[in-house]
Amino acid sequence: MIKVACIFPGQGAQYMGMGKEIAENYKAAMNIFDRASEKLGIDMKKLCFEGDEEELKKTENTQPSILTTSIALLEVLKLRGIRPAITAGLSLGEYSALVASNAISFEDAVAVVRKRGQFMQEAVPAGEGTMAAIMGMDKGEVVQCLKMASGYGVVEPANFNCPGQVVIAGHTKAIEKACGILKEKGARKVAILPVSAPFHSSLLKAAGERLSEELSKVVFNEMDIPVVSNVNAQVIKDKYEIKKLLIEQVSTSVLWEDSIRNMIEKGVDTFIEVGPGKSLSAFVKKIDKSVCVYNVEDLESLDKTIESIRERLECV
Repeated sequence: MIKVACIFPGQGAQYMGMGKEIAENYKAAMNIFDRASEKLGIDMKKLCFEGDEEELKKTENTQPSILTTSIALLEVLKLRGIRPAITAGLSLGEYSALVASNAISFEDAVAVVRKRGQFMQEAVPAGEGTMAAIMGMDKGEVVQCLKMASGYGVVEPANFNCPGQVVIAGHTKAIEKACGILKEKGARKVAILPVSAPFHSSLLKAAGERLSEELSKVVFNEMDIPVVSNVNAQVIKDKYEIKKLLIEQVSTSVLWEDSIRNMIEKGVDTFIEVGPGKSLSAFVKKIDKSVCVYNVEDLESLDKTIESIRERLECV
């Protein structure tokens, strides 16, 4: 048998026109965009399909738009007979995973992530914090280099994405110093990211505190599908653990590589990235080349994924 995990992208995966083709061909998908528009009081279809790119890049818009697109795509996958055995999402994507598991309603999730984006943006004054991607260096070596730059301010690992790729976050001066050290120590590539805040660093603890108030208004349910948390790369035990983990997630490292390895250890042999872009698919392939990896973001990728999985099932 095939064991499928659905994985959901986070901020940075957005692009103009995402979800449009699927929504125009599946009422179930269009319904998700309509529900998001009604809940938030904004035209989500215009924002995602044909809006202004600068508006889409605003964190408070980016987060609900990616969540909406991901869940719209998931609804179509379900119509086509795909049901994941387990799920996870990178950063913002964890909310999509929780919606997929029925731990949180779509309406609650889309409202919370809009606030989450706002709180994360406002936690650090513009220009004082940033992030950088480090390629081609062992994560242990990256952490050692960060210690050498810590005298210049907060500088911490934000994402452990896959072998050879770590994202760091912190004060701008400390990040710049760390990048210089990392280059000297042999990193293949160091790139400052075009982001507006140092996500997943301790500088965002205030955002987590504000998010806590919003999450207190949300009703969490027991999960129908296991969800792997970014914070500890483990399956969330029960609904009472969800709020705490979502608060911690804002200001701690995303353990994406460990999350994928944990799912593989649990028997997952097929990963479907559900949402805009293919970045998570690339990470999974670097983590374990033996698993099958697909993405679903438009009609072509949807049909290709469904056809390939059906062929594999026929061969089992």
